[in-house]
Amino acid sequence: MFELLATDPHSKARRGRLVTRHGVIETPIFMPVGTQGTVKAVSPRELRELKAQIILGNTYHLFVRPGMHVMRHFEGLHRFMGWDGPILTDSGGFQVFSLAKLRKITEEGVHFQNHLDGSPCFIGPETAMEIQQTLGSDIAMAFDECPPYPCEYDYAAQSLERTLRWAQRCRDWALRQDEAGTPRGAVFGIVQGATYEPLRRASAEALVAMDFEGYAVGGVSVGEPEAEMMAAVEASEPWLPAHKPRYAMGLGTPPQMLEMIARGIDMFDCVLPTRIARNGTAFTAGGTINLKNAPFILDKGPIEEGCACPACSSFSRGYLRHLIKAEEILGLRLVTLHNLHFYLNLMSRARAAIETGTFETFRREFVSNYRVWEPE
Repeated sequence: MFELLATDPHSKARRGRLVTRHGVIETPIFMPVGTQGTVKAVSPRELRELKAQIILGNTYHLFVRPGMHVMRHFEGLHRFMGWDGPILTDSGGFQVFSLAKLRKITEEGVHFQNHLDGSPCFIGPETAMEIQQTLGSDIAMAFDECPPYPCEYDYAAQSLERTLRWAQRCRDWALRQDEAGTPRGAVFGIVQGATYEPLRRASAEALVAMDFEGYAVGGVSVGEPEAEMMAAVEASEPWLPAHKPRYAMGLGTPPQMLEMIARGIDMFDCVLPTRIARNGTAFTAGGTINLKNAPFILDKGPIEEGCACPACSSFSRGYLRHLIKAEEILGLRLVTLHNLHFYLNLMSRARAAIETGTFETFRREFVSNYRVWEPE
């Protein structure tokens, strides 16, 4: 399933290949986020042209809308949205965190009010696995609780113990499918433990003993300082097996992804490229630029010189600024395409650098030249 092809001599960076039911994924890889069955403003054909290898869907959101009866009718998410490549689905555990005011956590799972109409719903470990099976996920995430930041040690420990019991139930569900001869996607366990190193280690070791097909570092990018985010990954990675893929959930900015690759992470997802594009903000090698700003009114140049994305190959910053200020859909689409291209191309460059043993130089130069992203 996962083959380690090369390692960087100066860091923990890894070059790998992950084989799924719907295709091969070259790692390190960025996964565009398609929470509700679409990567916002982008078609599956455009994703392929951008060389996206895998996208994300979300168990909770697709469960409440359009619902599993629709997914069964269309024989899964791939046919429903017209994407023939791999799909990873989040189990809904993050919504346990983000919808805290609408849910009640029990040993069995999470009871919550549907955020659309307030109707009662339930997702537990087995339910999350069954939903992801109906979606046709190539990689399904174990059901977990993502604790908030800040989080007291006692609550983090109690939450982790329950999450590990849920993880075992997810693993048991997968084993029952295997015993019955039912095809399924890979299932990844999720390391939790908040900002506490002993809990992170205990979580990783317990999940490895359950023998998942891959492992994620969860509970990061939930409001903590970047240093604590990095520390959480550093506390988790040493206890994860080298022969299986590692996924940092919900990360991050371009420099953060390169720093995570240097710490041994293979897979990333983040809403930033599409989210900030809708506000007219574009990623460049020197940091982000807000195309709404007045200096771009008469700018004839592309978003970034040398970029081969659809926006940069045909349109000027001045024209893109006009589209965004006029709230024309084409503007946000073009900036979205540029940002996704930037992220995917960055991962391609990282893979090449690992293969040639120059990743540390590449990482150091990129990070030193990049202006840290702030909301614009």
